[in-house]
Parts: sequence; structure tokens; C-alpha cells
Amino acid sequence: MTKTNFLPFLAFTVILSYCSLFSYAQVYSGDSTQNLKAVSVRAYLQEQPLFRLTTSVGHLDSLQLNLHDQTSLLPSLNTIPGVRMEERSPGSYRLSVRGSLLRSPFGVRNVKVYYDEIPLTDAGGNTYLNLIDAASISEINVLKGPDGSLFGANSGGVVLLSPYGSGRHTNEAKASVTAGSYGLFQEQVGVRYQPDDKYRFSFNHAYLSADGYRENSAMSRHFLQTVHRYNYIPTNEIRLLGFYSDMHYLTPGGLNQEQYDENPRSARKAAGPNPGAAEQKAGIYNKTLFGGLVHDAKISNRLSHVVSIFGTYTDFENPFITNYEFRIEKNYGFRIYFNFQNKQNRDLSWLLSAGAEWQKNHASIKNYDNNGGIQGDEQSGDAFRSGQYFYFARFTADWKKKLFVELANSLNYYHYSFKGLYPDEETDFSKIAFKGEWMPRLALSYVLSNELSWRASAGRGYSPPTTAEVRPSDRIINTDLVAETGWNYETGLRWYNEWMQADAGIFYYRMEDGLVRQSRENGAEYFLNAGSVNQRGLELSLHSTLWETDHQRFFRAIQLGSNLTFSKFNFGDYVNDGNDYSGNKLTGVPSTIVVNNLYARLPKNLGINVQHTYTSSIPLNDANDVFADSFNLLQAKIDYTTRINRVGLNIFFSANNILNEKYSLGNDINAFGGRYFNAAPLANFSFGAKVRI
Repeated sequence: MTKTNFLPFLAFTVILSYCSLFSYAQVYSGDSTQNLKAVSVRAYLQEQPLFRLTTSVGHLDSLQLNLHDQTSLLPSLNTIPGVRMEERSPGSYRLSVRGSLLRSPFGVRNVKVYYDEIPLTDAGGNTYLNLIDAASISEINVLKGPDGSLFGANSGGVVLLSPYGSGRHTNEAKASVTAGSYGLFQEQVGVRYQPDDKYRFSFNHAYLSADGYRENSAMSRHFLQTVHRYNYIPTNEIRLLGFYSDMHYLTPGGLNQEQYDENPRSARKAAGPNPGAAEQKAGIYNKTLFGGLVHDAKISNRLSHVVSIFGTYTDFENPFITNYEFRIEKNYGFRIYFNFQNKQNRDLSWLLSAGAEWQKNHASIKNYDNNGGIQGDEQSGDAFRSGQYFYFARFTADWKKKLFVELANSLNYYHYSFKGLYPDEETDFSKIAFKGEWMPRLALSYVLSNELSWRASAGRGYSPPTTAEVRPSDRIINTDLVAETGWNYETGLRWYNEWMQADAGIFYYRMEDGLVRQSRENGAEYFLNAGSVNQRGLELSLHSTLWETDHQRFFRAIQLGSNLTFSKFNFGDYVNDGNDYSGNKLTGVPSTIVVNNLYARLPKNLGINVQHTYTSSIPLNDANDVFADSFNLLQAKIDYTTRINRVGLNIFFSANNILNEKYSLGNDINAFGGRYFNAAPLANFSFGAKVRI
């Protein structure tokens, strides 16, 4: 790859920050202004002003999500400092919050994800985030840093997804179609309707397909989502929500440096006794039905109650280089909590919350020979059961709308059991039970002035190994893995006034027994505990509107934004196979990410959004002797909006990787044979139209 000088982009950020000092109060997001100080988010079992929240949070509403290409959540999530989403190939995503990518080679690990009040993360610790259609989500809140006091086991953070139809309700019907480079095609249809005062519903359907930039990287996904809401009395609501997703994508596999330089579009080649990815038709087939029922009731003026029951059924197939895997996964559980608040008091208010969450997962995992994408003879099979449950309590006090104090804790239990199905059939399950772990959290925020608030928190992280880590693709059950644990300390400031909106935070997280991915010669993965990991970071977000008017100007609005992530993540005491990696940079984590945004609204309802992302070099192995080069990405979206009678029409055009950078996104860390690189597409384009009634 071509290395790019970081200094011009750092200079741009400094200039942007300086310009913010002379800007106006409101932030422009799509087609309306938004006062960040007035934004409230439901982050901790209740609506709270973002300005006074005790944690570092990334907030994306529907307007912000619409600024980007909605074929994926990736470009929107990557605007949040401390959050990194990667795409190894179409459909193959992984998400990290503050460095959790260390153990997230394929998907999401040690980050807890919720869909409304229902955990999308199953009892085995896996999260199939790639099943969800981006346009079917109306809001995303990312709570950064370990936060298990209310949400259970995690050491990276919590992601809260609000599906379309779960927020404010207006009757509408919408449809869109998108086409683009490398065979991209997407159609989306949605409807929200309220037939009477008590009942309202929404439906979404989406289909997405792409041929992919590389050989053996095509994908397709059918997605259907529905939300039903019934207020049988004004204060009580029953919600039925869920989705069905049928997804298939091919996996091209990693390339070594020579292969990557020669032809980055090729799939993994045959090596020794192992055939290539295209020859084996390597890929993923995932059919998942997910859903649940939520009852939200106000029992009295002071007492409210929320309970949800949920379940998931997954039919999963994975033809791989060395085997063909079949998995049937069944997950079910419930979540319940009560909120009790004090009587009306002008100076002091408090809230006491208590509840529990319980989940169970049953998985049947069977591996066969892979004869060119066709199931062959039996290799091995295991039955797996995972269970986790936790109790939680939280007390908050708010004094004069200035000092907000939060004290919370949870007691977490996790266990798994397994038995062999073949070649040696076992009659009894072997059980591994982890001791109960407390996850306390103490946090506060204080309003220093009408424009400035300060926050600080201390909390414990805890994340046991997932089913996919205990029995990884090498099919060897590793009962020696222990949970990641650690304490996180952070503090930050939010500054919202008539000329600037800024959010800055620093943190230190010392993790013990961090889980690290390793790779065997045939490409199969396995995991081990790596001792301690020291994570120090700074996150900064700046937003301002330089200009806004409704008449007689070429630029009706100009918004600038910049998000910076600086990470100093290092291994502590870490020795593996006689090699001492202590003090090395954390594998797979860039030290610097800068995201700059410019939005301009022109006459005739024409809007332009430009986003630049700088990513510094990335260590690809624990030894730190191979790095992926730094790269700059430039993308833009132009949209035109008009109305014809009752029909709203939006026409848009997107361009990605405008600088035509050659880079690898979604590197395979610690890959055997140096097969680290998964080439991302060069310059590519898409266009489409949306109608709304």
C-alpha cells in the first residue's frame, strides 16, 4: 500500500476546531437542525439528557444514519470515536468498541448488543449483527467501555438498537432501490400504520445482493422485520417485535503480501494439502428467526415494570477450507426489571431499579469433509449448551439538575457443557461452570455551567469465552480458557453552547486474561488467554454549523464535524510458545483514527455529505513485525429531495474510496503463513431513489 502523510489531515482537524469557535449553536443533520443539548437517549432504563449522561456514548438518530449509504451500518458506526467496524468481504463484518477486535475475527465478541429490550447477543456470547438491514434501524446508542451493571457480561461496551417502528409513530409507506459497482443491488420497503388509538404496527422488507470486489465474495440477504405495539391502557404497552433473515455470503480468505501485491482481487490460493477458497466454495449460510414480547407497564405514579421474553432459532452452514460445518442453535430467555422513583421534589429526585436477565442456548455442531462445497464424510460432532444469568440493581440521585450520581452492580453467572456426538459418542455432558462475578459501576456527572458538564466513572468488565472460542474452527474444545476481567476508569467533558458542541473523554482499562486469536497451518483458528492488556485512550468529537439560513444564499447550511480516536493499547505480561510479547502494541488496533465530515445544503433541496477517514498503521501479529499501512478514505453522498403532491422523492448518488486507495479492511490477525490481507474495493459508486408517502 501507499503510505500517506498524516500531517495534512491533522492540520485540517485543527483548523476545523478553530472554525468551530466562530460557529452557531445548532448542528445540521440531513434535513433539520438538532440542538445536541436537548437530545435525550434511553441508555440506562430511562430517558436521560445526553448532556448529563455519566458515560461516553455514541448517538446516531435516523437523520444521521441517512447521511450515509444504507447498504451497511459500517459508515455510520465508524463516525463514533472508539468504535471500529470492518468488512472483510460483503456480508462479513466485525465490530469492535475500544479495541475488542482483538478477539473479534468474525463478528462481534465481548460487546453486548440489544434489540429494543431484547438481547441480540445469545447465551453463548455470539452476535449475528450482519443479519440486520441498515435501513430497518431508526436509532443506535453505543455505550463505550465495559458496562455490565445493567447489561451483563461484556468488556468492550454495549450497543442499543432501536428497530424501525419502535420510536415516535407516524403513518407512512416508503420504498427505495439502489444499484452500484461490483453488482450491488438493494431494495427496501417499509410501512408504519396506526389503525386506531391503541394499536400500531410496522413492517420492513429488504433484499441486498453484491458480486463483491474479490473472487469468491458474492453475497445475498433477504430480511423481514416487524414491530407491533398495543397500548391496552394509556400507560401500559405490549410490544411484539422480531425479524427473519436469510443470508449467504462467500468468504475469499486472506492473502499473503506477495499475493496481495500481485492480485488483491484473488481469493485464497491452494497451499500444500489445503485447497483454495474458491475451490471449496468457502462461505456462510445463515437463516435466523429472532423475536420477543415486551410488556412495559406503569403500575403507579412511582413504580413501573418491564418484562420481556425472547427466542432465536439459527440454521447455520459454513463450508470451509478443511471441513463443512453445520450448526443448529436455539436460544431463549427473559429479562425483567422494576423502576421505583421518589415523590415529586424540586431539589432532589432518585430512582431505584432492580432486575434480572436469564438466557439459555442449545447448539448442535457437526463437521464433515468439504468436497468442493458438498458435504462429505463425518469428521466430528458435539452438542453444546450455554447458560448465563445475572441480577442487577441501580440507584441514581439527581440534585437540583446539577449533580447526577449513579451506583450500580450486577452478579453474573456463566456455564457451558458439552458432549461428543461422533466419532466417539458420549452419554453425559461435561460441565464447566464459572464462579459468580460482580460488575460494579460508580459514575457521576456534574453541570459546571449552562454550557459545560463533567462526568467520571469506574466500572468492572467481565467477558467469558464464547461458544465460538471454546470450540473454534479447529474443532478442539479448549476448557482452559478463562474470562476477561478488568477495571475501567474514565472522565470527560461535554461543552454545548451557542458556538460549539464538543465531547472529550479519556480512559484507562487494565484487562486481565485478554483472549487472543491464533491460527493453525490449515487456517483454522483457536484462542488463548494473553495475560494483561493495558488500554489507554482519548476520544474527541467536535461539531458545529458554520452557516445556516433559509433564503437567498447558495449555501443554505454548512456543517463541519470531526471525531478523533487515539489509542495506546499494549500487552502487559504476555508470553506464548516461549515468545515474549510483553509491551507490544495490541494486535489489530490502529493507534489513530480521524473522521472528518462536511455537510452542505444547497438551493433546490440539494445536499452533499463528504466524509474523510484516516486510519494509522495496524499491527497484524502479536510480534509487531508486520503492519498494515495507514490509509485515507474519502466518500461522498449527494441527494436531491422534492415532493410531488403527497409523495416525497429522494434521489441520491454515493461515491466510496474516491482516492482509489489500495488497502486491506478486515485484516486476519495472527494469520498462519502471513495471510493477513483482505483487499477492500477501489473507487466504487452507487445510486438510487427513495419514495415516501
